[in-house]
Amino acid sequence: MMKEKKVPLEDKHGRVHNYLRISLTDNCNFRCSYCMPEEDIEGMPNAQLMQPNEIYDMAKKFVSLGVDKIRLTGGEPLVRKEFPLILANLSELPVELTLTSNGVLIDKYISNLKASGVKKVNISLDTLSPETFYKLTKRDQFSQVWNNIQLLIKHQFRVKINVVALNGIIEKEILDFVAITKDLPLHVRFIEFMPFAGNLWNKDKVLTAAKMLDIISSKYEISKLQDDPNDTAKAYQANGHAGTFAFITTMSEHFCGTCNRLRLTADGKMKNCLFGKDEMDLLGALRAGKDIEPLVRLAVSKKHAALGGQLSTDYTKASAEKIQNRSMIKIGG
Repeated sequence: MMKEKKVPLEDKHGRVHNYLRISLTDNCNFRCSYCMPEEDIEGMPNAQLMQPNEIYDMAKKFVSLGVDKIRLTGGEPLVRKEFPLILANLSELPVELTLTSNGVLIDKYISNLKASGVKKVNISLDTLSPETFYKLTKRDQFSQVWNNIQLLIKHQFRVKINVVALNGIIEKEILDFVAITKDLPLHVRFIEFMPFAGNLWNKDKVLTAAKMLDIISSKYEISKLQDDPNDTAKAYQANGHAGTFAFITTMSEHFCGTCNRLRLTADGKMKNCLFGKDEMDLLGALRAGKDIEPLVRLAVSKKHAALGGQLSTDYTKASAEKIQNRSMIKIGG
């Protein structure tokens, strides 16, 4: 008997979704202001979080619906005490398994990552200056993060560095980030500053990809690289460099038309868009013994054409105060 083939997760705009980002926790061992509101926030109690078996069951359902890539995020996913178990469970699924981390605990779990078949790791690092690192994160751990980046390279991981392009900081460092791609096979991605609850965003804090490219072009001869259809980043390479750099142009030139991403928050709510206010409670349904597939499909069907239906496609007209959403740490990267 032939196995029934599932209808893909296609929204009303013709976008098929095969990429799931799962937040393991809303806790983090850093305190970056663009991610976390300035006021003290408490992480969710463990009972409110998806448990390892629940994460596996939901991921398995998404895989049966066509998902073939899963990225683990946080908060900081490596502070979740069950991380090794969650990783091992998910490695049994026929997916490309990846991770986004702030890098500080990578050395503790690198054997788990290798054993689970993870080959790509994204590290969030917004500065190459230890002093600025401390100001941004409130932690004196730049050396630990940098050593762990080199450890990942040594163990043959493909490493991307995610740099939030904070106006007033990135201009001084953008050439330094490109410089580290000269001899190291690193893939630096400059992310335009995006608005979330409590992160004090305004349009003047956005340094666009076009302006950053001008800065880089003033020193380096560069080549445009071929981007894959669902890439969020526009990739370049300084001629003669081992690594690459790219821009995630969410604010100045959104890429919603080819979006293939869905998100699960740490408490099991499905978000069909990073900027969307709508959430579907999959964990509640799962714990009640219900099939979550109808809810997944309903959530996908409600996806807006662009930017969660909340942001203007002209970022200069956007108002952070009017956005109904969680803070970035409560959404998951």
